[in-house]
Amino acid sequence: MSLQGQTWWLVGASEGLGRALAEAMSIEGATLILSARNSARLVDLAETLPDARALAVDVTDDASVTGAAAEVGTVDGVIFLAGTYWPMRAQEWDTGKALAMIDVNLLGAMRVVGAVLPGMLARNSGRLVLTGSLAGFRGLPGSIGYGASKAGLMNLAQSLQVDLQATGVRVQLINPGFIRTRLTAKNSFAMPFIQDPEQAAAEMMRALNSGRPMTSFPRVFSWLFRAGRLFPTALWNRIFAQR
Repeated sequence: MSLQGQTWWLVGASEGLGRALAEAMSIEGATLILSARNSARLVDLAETLPDARALAVDVTDDASVTGAAAEVGTVDGVIFLAGTYWPMRAQEWDTGKALAMIDVNLLGAMRVVGAVLPGMLARNSGRLVLTGSLAGFRGLPGSIGYGASKAGLMNLAQSLQVDLQATGVRVQLINPGFIRTRLTAKNSFAMPFIQDPEQAAAEMMRALNSGRPMTSFPRVFSWLFRAGRLFPTALWNRIFAQR
């Protein structure tokens, strides 16, 4: 699928994977609307790309999302990349941070989808891409809040795919592993197969161009998480309780 001449709205594009993906999509000829809360970073990025503009949005605010969607107007596709993260074990429960992760990562996606889906259905065309995580496949240690938000987002994408199967609107779910960003810098544990944002963006581009309903990467690392859904609960818990 060529992105040449298409217009895409990237929500969560100011840094990390979102920024790298914007640069990769621009090379492929896409016109981009770049959104995040940090308007200064967005403007800096937009000025480096040939056909991009910045549009600040706060995905935790209903009015901000609906206002931005109205300004964006008709687009060929939307990619939700916004996310926040703190490592959190049950013994270190922080309700404020747990709710913030749900609000940005899951409810933020629902706000954006809710703002753009009716228009896509009316046109009977469009693409929605939701960025999940390998952490959403099954419960992991130190993943209170984040894992739940990504599991919910993954289920949201799958439900949309079923409901929209007979329409011209296509939904893709892309689940990255560890990416070297300011968020993963908070982790004190080893992160196998960690990728730079540019590597992850290349994987995202392959997924976008393939049109597959779901892509998880790095591929070999993702097999553990996908197979983990079949593990008996007691076995899974024993394996990860010591980590």
